[in-house]
Amino acid sequence: MQQRIALVTGGTRGIGAAISLALKAKGYKVIANYHQNHETAENFQKQHSIDVYSWDVSNYDDCQSAIQKITKEHGEISTLVHNAGITKDSFFHKMSPVMWNEVIQTNLSSCFNMVHPLIDSMRQKGFGRIIMLSSINALKGQMGQVNYCAAKAGIIGFSKALALETASKGITVNVIAPGYTDTEMVRSVPENVLEKIIAQIPVGRLGRADEIAACVAFLAGDDAGFITGETLNINGGQYLS
Repeated sequence: MQQRIALVTGGTRGIGAAISLALKAKGYKVIANYHQNHETAENFQKQHSIDVYSWDVSNYDDCQSAIQKITKEHGEISTLVHNAGITKDSFFHKMSPVMWNEVIQTNLSSCFNMVHPLIDSMRQKGFGRIIMLSSINALKGQMGQVNYCAAKAGIIGFSKALALETASKGITVNVIAPGYTDTEMVRSVPENVLEKIIAQIPVGRLGRADEIAACVAFLAGDDAGFITGETLNINGGQYLS
């Protein structure tokens, strides 16, 4: 079988980096997207021999150009893991239109921007794997994150509808909704706040990025061909839907 090409957005740091490594270990040719942290991305490429490309997922033209370039240089992308996202936290009454729009564009509109340039080739080939990263907070809500929760909940609706449209074409579309995971971002939370978060998780610890990545790798594989339109919650029992 020809080596499958997987594109991971936000794929050089945190959960995204773990996903890139897990897919590479499964034999995929992995392409990792990033936006601005050039030094981290270059180090990731050198250390793991994974090609990295920089573009802004909130910009449709950038996504289309990048996908065309990757396809020309490496071949058609069969697997998309859309992990890129940002936060601009604030209580809603203090939230600016800029804070709202930047999070919606980067976290939700980017789903259209990334999938739309790929979907025709997947339909023509009769195979595709699309895996979206949402969040526990899309399901349970979180104070100070109205914009983030709206975007991440929108990803779930987007994926369910797209799953129905593409199921007959051999394409699956699924969502992973991680809980609080041991990444650099979460570890930057003040220790007293982090202790309160962990106290709310029944298994008594943060998740690991490699645990999220293992689930992504499963959904990307042939054994998951009968799973589509689903949201897999990986949160240690903190929220059960």
